[in-house]
Amino acid sequence: MNLEEAEDKMKKAIEATQSSFNTIRTGRANASLLDRVIVEYYGTPTPLKSMANIGVPDASTITIQPFDKSSLNLIEKAINMSDVGLTPNNDGSIVRLNIPPLTTERRQEMVKLAAKLAEEGKVSVRNIRRDAVDSVRKQEKKSDLSKDESRDLQDKIQKKTDKYIAKIDELLAAKEKDITTV
Repeated sequence: MNLEEAEDKMKKAIEATQSSFNTIRTGRANASLLDRVIVEYYGTPTPLKSMANIGVPDASTITIQPFDKSSLNLIEKAINMSDVGLTPNNDGSIVRLNIPPLTTERRQEMVKLAAKLAEEGKVSVRNIRRDAVDSVRKQEKKSDLSKDESRDLQDKIQKKTDKYIAKIDELLAAKEKDITTV
C-alpha cells in the first residue's frame, strides 16, 4: 500500500463517518434518518429508499409514499422495528413520520452515539495507517527502500493520519453543535 492508496482509504473512512452522522436524528426532519431502515419485501430485505419516495414537506415531518401501495404495512412495521425511534402514521396511501422536538436527555444520547461513530471512524483511519506503515516496513526489509526513505514515508503517513483524525473531530464537533442547538 502506498501513500496515495492510504489517503484514498482514509477519505473513504471520513465519508463513511459522515454518512453515519447523517443517520443521527437532530431536531429537524431529514430523509437520511431512514437510510438504515430495511423492509422485508416479498422475503427479501430491501432498503426503504429503494421502494418509496421519501419527502420532507416541513421541518418536523417526513413522508413516505411507496411505489407499491400493498407495501404500506410492511414499511410501517419496518420503521417500528428500526432504531429510528419514530412512530409512523399510515393514512392508506402515505406514511407520515412526525419528528418531535428532542428532550435534553435524548440529545445527550444522540451526542454519545455521535461520539461512538466518530471513534469508529478514527479506528478505521488508524487501521489504514497501521497497514500502510507495515507495507513500508516490508519494503524496507526487502531493501526496496532505504531506512531514510522508510522513515520519511512513515512520517508522511502519520501526518495524513493526524489530518484525517482532526477532520473526524471537526465533523463530530459540528454534529454535536447540530444536535444540541435547539
